[in-house]
This record gives sequence, structure tokens and C-alpha cells, in this order.
Amino acid sequence: MNLTPLQFYGDALPDVDLSELQGKLIVIEGPDAVGRTTQVERLRAWLEASGHAVLDTGMARSALAGKGIQQAKDGNTFGPITMTLFYATDFADRLENEIIPALRAGFVVLTDRYIFSIIARAIARGEDRRWIENVASFALVPHVVYYLRADVPDLVSRVVVGRGQFDYWESGMDLGLAKDMYESFVKYQAKLIRALDSMSDRYGFVTIDASRSPEAIFADLQRSIAQLFGGLKLPAAPRARAAKRAGD
Repeated sequence: MNLTPLQFYGDALPDVDLSELQGKLIVIEGPDAVGRTTQVERLRAWLEASGHAVLDTGMARSALAGKGIQQAKDGNTFGPITMTLFYATDFADRLENEIIPALRAGFVVLTDRYIFSIIARAIARGEDRRWIENVASFALVPHVVYYLRADVPDLVSRVVVGRGQFDYWESGMDLGLAKDMYESFVKYQAKLIRALDSMSDRYGFVTIDASRSPEAIFADLQRSIAQLFGGLKLPAAPRARAAKRAGD
């Protein structure tokens, strides 16, 4: 799929003049516990320090649907299709009322997940790929999609070290894959990774090895985004800074 950034994948939203969109749309994708939120926070601080206005957004944050999604998750009341359409509604609201206005104002929009996670979750729950891709086709084409990819054992380690427990939905417990959350997490995240892998070429993902340290991942993202902007100033490497101080 070869589309120009800030075009619609499918049918356009009404009353949107694409020529008015002057900002950059950068997506950070990946499975659960891979470190997306950490990287978005670091990227926002770096871009703002470089003089860019930044909007960061992510799934289940819309004024329209965010609270309802959380309430449904707390009660474990989602069915597969309901979940997909609820998240699609959340995305549509954020696209129309947050993302497009920010792009129109020349902001950099950093989004923690995009339509690709909605599609991957639907595929993992046995929904028809063509149906969900059609549902999500009102999305804008990003300037770049960074796919933070790690294998399931890396994700398990991050959950155990970081939170110490598994989440019901991140474990896909609604699918009945296993009786305990650990085993279900392993099976469900493997499904998500396969689904995201299958989208990589079609949607032009830039794959980042997320099995490494957060610092190494961030450095890769900085180098790539600097090129996207035609050369942002990158911080000196630790050794270079130490050498400079020694020579002062």
C-alpha cells in the first residue's frame, strides 16, 4: 500500500481540507508491555525542546468513548465486536476533534497506537480482516509508523519486573485461551504480534528492535525522526559528552 501521508486510507471524513494539514503524524505501535508509552513521553519532551508543538494521544482517551471503554473493561463486559467498534468510535472522535485540528495547527501528533492495534486485536479475536480494515479506513495515513517489536518472553519479563502482575485484557482472558493469566498472556500476545507482523509491509511499518534497552530504542527513534524533519539536533552520545568535558 503506497499512499501519501495525511491522505485518508479510504473514504474521507466530511469537511476536511487535506491541504490545510501542516503537521506531522507519528505513530508508535507494538504489543502490550513493549514500552510504547515510555518512548512517546521521551519523544514529546525531545521534540518540544527542539521547538515543536506536540500533541500526544492514544487509545481510550477520547471525550466521547474513553470513560465508557474503561467502565466496560473494569466490568469485563466487552464482547469481541463491541470491543472493536468501541475502540473505533474512540479513535474516530480523537481523529476528528484532536488529531486533525492539531495537524491543521502545525503540531507534531505522537500517537501511542493507531488503527493497527484495533485491527490486530480484531484479528486475534477471529474477526474478518477485510471488515475491520474497511471499518478503520477513515484514518489518515501517518508520516511514519514505528513498530516496536519484541518477542513474547521479553514482554513477560517487562510485565513481571514492571507491574508484577498480568492484566485481564492484555492477557486476552475474554478469549478463553487458557485458565491462568500468564499462559493466556503468552498466547494472546503471540496472536497480536503475528497480526502486526502481517501488516508491516502493507502499511509500511518501520520495525524497531524493542528487545533492547529503552535508551537504545529511543536513540533509534530520534535518528529516524530527525531525518523526517530534515535534521533535528540530536544529543551528543555519552562518550562524546564525556570527551568534551575532559577537554574543557
